[in-house]
Amino acid sequence: MARLRASVMALFGLVQGLLGFVLAPLVVLAPLVRPVLRCGLAERLGGVARPTPGRVWVHAASVGEARAAASLLVQLERDGIAGFATCMTPTARRLLRQIAPSVPSSFVPLDHPVCVARALNRVRPRALVLVEAELWPSLVLGAVRRRVPVFIVSGRISDRTYKRYRRMRFAVAPMLSRIAGLAARSQRDAERFVALGVPKQKVRVLGDLKLDPAFARPGLATDLVRATGALPIFIAGSTHEGEESAALEALAACARHGFETALVIAPRHLDRVSEITSLVGATGRRLHLRSQLAGARLANGDVLLLDSIGELAALYATASVVFVGGTLVPLGGHNLLEPLFEGAPVVFGPHVEKARDAARLALESRAGTQVADSAALAQAIVDHIAAAKESRTRGELGRRFLESHRGSTRRSADWLCEAMEHGSA
Repeated sequence: MARLRASVMALFGLVQGLLGFVLAPLVVLAPLVRPVLRCGLAERLGGVARPTPGRVWVHAASVGEARAAASLLVQLERDGIAGFATCMTPTARRLLRQIAPSVPSSFVPLDHPVCVARALNRVRPRALVLVEAELWPSLVLGAVRRRVPVFIVSGRISDRTYKRYRRMRFAVAPMLSRIAGLAARSQRDAERFVALGVPKQKVRVLGDLKLDPAFARPGLATDLVRATGALPIFIAGSTHEGEESAALEALAACARHGFETALVIAPRHLDRVSEITSLVGATGRRLHLRSQLAGARLANGDVLLLDSIGELAALYATASVVFVGGTLVPLGGHNLLEPLFEGAPVVFGPHVEKARDAARLALESRAGTQVADSAALAQAIVDHIAAAKESRTRGELGRRFLESHRGSTRRSADWLCEAMEHGSA
């Protein structure tokens, strides 16, 4: 057995060497192709923070995963286990620092053996925990070579990813077979991971971390309470290009039907603020920037552009209805459940490949409405504003429906603690 283990590790070493040779040009090109990678470039090249050794390294890609990771890190900290966090985007990093300020965090290193080795040497983690489906070969293989156990929590595989991985099973299975333990979101996700090479005895179904609200969420700032308290509020959250126009059309539709309302736009990426400012300006509507609100109250037909981090979840509690972005455009959808945690009904488009289970929960609870296009979105928003009391009741039904799904953070933390203590899942 020891000889076999040594042979496997030697093979991994060869694979990493080949990856290093093949991927070397990408390390140079990646920051040029993706401007977001230029932020924190030193960390992305492996110069991550140097925390005290023996922490649990938790990695999450962007905002939704980072929020779930932060809750897990807070729970682990309460259990006496120190953590370290990495993420991909600046927005996710700001969120990590807001929810879990005591946990050191950095940008994840580029998935090249040299960058990964440098980061692992600096962090010297007790375990590596990947949130959802962040399977980076060099990071996983680098940890395995150092005998750092690799776990996956809230594990999911989308339909598209599953098809791709099945075609590449010869390359994916050896990596997945070395996973120390996997906590899947659902039975379907668990079965897919097993089919791709994760040993069945190492898999548990512990639920979706995103179905647990954050441990601590700041209350809504006083100026936002004042701004949104005078009339029905329609929120378009986590929007992408094209979806702000659809939200503005819905606002106009409300006016044509004689309903007073104001719109809050929270773009997924804050580097689009100037673009959205111009878009709203072209409609002639009065625009308020969150950063310059200064005690103003939203009047009928006004637009508030949320150019801040960490306030959207609390703001959902003020909404008569919420549209969640990434669903009218083919991006797979963002966190559909966050508005329901706040008792707000949710509307979303046809593209929910990354949020299929959440969409199902929203529809089953009668708190969600799925639409086909921007025209249908406008009609759905009008219907919700027209029946505000009934809409809010539907949102409350959704909130209560989610109560039965709470606890995945606690279960995942307990499972990790036990797995690390006994050296297996």
